[in-house]
Amino acid sequence: MLLKGNEAIAHSAIRNGCDGFFGYPITPQSEVLETLAVLKPWETTGMVVLQSESELASINMVYAGGATGKCVMTSSSSPGVALMQEGISYMAACEIPGLIVSVQRGGPGLGTIQPSQSDYRQAVYGGGNGDYRVIVLAPNSVQEMADSVGEAFRLMFKWRMPVMILSDGAIGQMMEKVVLPPFKPRRTDEEVRQQCPWAINGLGLLSRKPNFVSSLELDAAVMEKRNRAMQEKYRAIEAEEVLYEEYMLDDAEYAIVAYGSSSRISMGAIDQLREKGVKVGMLRPKTLWPFPEQRIGELGRQCHALLTVEINEGQMVRDVRYAVAGQCPVEFFGHSGGVMPSPEEVVDKMESIINNR
Repeated sequence: MLLKGNEAIAHSAIRNGCDGFFGYPITPQSEVLETLAVLKPWETTGMVVLQSESELASINMVYAGGATGKCVMTSSSSPGVALMQEGISYMAACEIPGLIVSVQRGGPGLGTIQPSQSDYRQAVYGGGNGDYRVIVLAPNSVQEMADSVGEAFRLMFKWRMPVMILSDGAIGQMMEKVVLPPFKPRRTDEEVRQQCPWAINGLGLLSRKPNFVSSLELDAAVMEKRNRAMQEKYRAIEAEEVLYEEYMLDDAEYAIVAYGSSSRISMGAIDQLREKGVKVGMLRPKTLWPFPEQRIGELGRQCHALLTVEINEGQMVRDVRYAVAGQCPVEFFGHSGGVMPSPEEVVDKMESIINNR
């Protein structure tokens, strides 16, 4: 099918057995909710689709739905996701699964409706309070938008935590050919009971004690124990769930690190540089957390210099520098406020790095 990235999210949610979507319209992601309204999955699969009164309401609906063991999600854009941070922090604390799709636009504040990657830190480091993480997937195509939904559903139940698909307005609005996943039925009550014994849904209550979900703990020692257990889980995720893609890195003397729309721009720049005889390649993180620190550290030993290309004022570059640990210089190039870099600008930046060595 020929679909926008936002439309692919909606189609894939239905086909992956989603139980409920709760969201509020905001450019440039409104097509997610609009497409669900057109498809009317409540008539075919029983999936709930609800336009909430605000982003605050929608994330708390996801919180509640996830607490019952249901497969639920929301989507929004940068200012809306900022409003959701308290609810996401609550979900992380209670180890409740749920999917948040963030289609970024330029900021800060209300900013603009053009594409951006300025919410990297918000997503990767957790914009709410406390020592928590969310798994962050970073698609760079409409096909990956569709594929990321099923992967997010798998991860959020495997690890009992929120998962975010961090996209941007370019990928959300562009149209490409996409192969959608086959239809997967929603889970039955018996499947939910077996797979989510922690859920507060009354299923199997006669054979177990009632479940209880809360992020509040007045005993500091108990709260620390809960935090330490979560950190152990996060270390396991870092060991098992890192995803990345490599492009022309085998003989690379220079490397670009980029994700999402920036990675597509960077591939065009790499092709131009290769035609000029420059041995340059790219590492594209497909998970922004867990981050491919080990592989980037290896590139720091292999290459003369690394360049991060981002649609912001320099956010992921700090994580790349940390991973490289001073083994080679790490430079940054980007635009912000919704201005997109061009491949030619990336070529110029890389040539400047090479010439100034």
